[in-house]
Amino acid sequence: MDSPFSNIIRKYQSTFHPVVKMEPGEKLLTLDLSEQNRSLSDEVLADTNRFAGWINQQLEQAGCRFAIGGYRENRKVYQTPLFAAEKPGDEPRTVHLGIDIWGPAGTPVYAFMGGMVHSYAYNKADGDYGATLVLLHQLDGMAFYTLYGHLSLKDIQTLSAGQYIIFGQPMAHFGPPLKTETGHRTCIFK
Repeated sequence: MDSPFSNIIRKYQSTFHPVVKMEPGEKLLTLDLSEQNRSLSDEVLADTNRFAGWINQQLEQAGCRFAIGGYRENRKVYQTPLFAAEKPGDEPRTVHLGIDIWGPAGTPVYAFMGGMVHSYAYNKADGDYGATLVLLHQLDGMAFYTLYGHLSLKDIQTLSAGQYIIFGQPMAHFGPPLKTETGHRTCIFK
């Protein structure tokens, strides 16, 4: 059964601006980052540089500039020590709660709809979001948030809480992954 939020998003989806602009007819690589993907080894998942290299290799082999990773995907990476429960009794997360978009550092990120800057931070721990922006939106009286991670640090340094971001505004750029010079991703969460 669909949630009220799902119904509202579907109602307005034709009005949303693309988060990343692609060329007409450009191919998008869909990545499988689930535990069923045998080509994604524990060694690759344990190292940010290797993981970025693996993503770049997948993009190159497919002849794509951008890749997308799935929502509600049971991810193998969440089974690595990097994502272990922080405190005794904490339940570790295994399901990905967002949509990842990988592409070249410097790629503009656009506001899919207007929203207010709720918060921003630089989360620099290995495996964390890096430069992160959270926007507050509202549709049909329902408030919800979107999270954009792995952005350029210089972009979030110009923001302030309460600032309004307008529909279609270029609000940030993909930043380089922490600890490496190539590849990148941004994640969007509801």
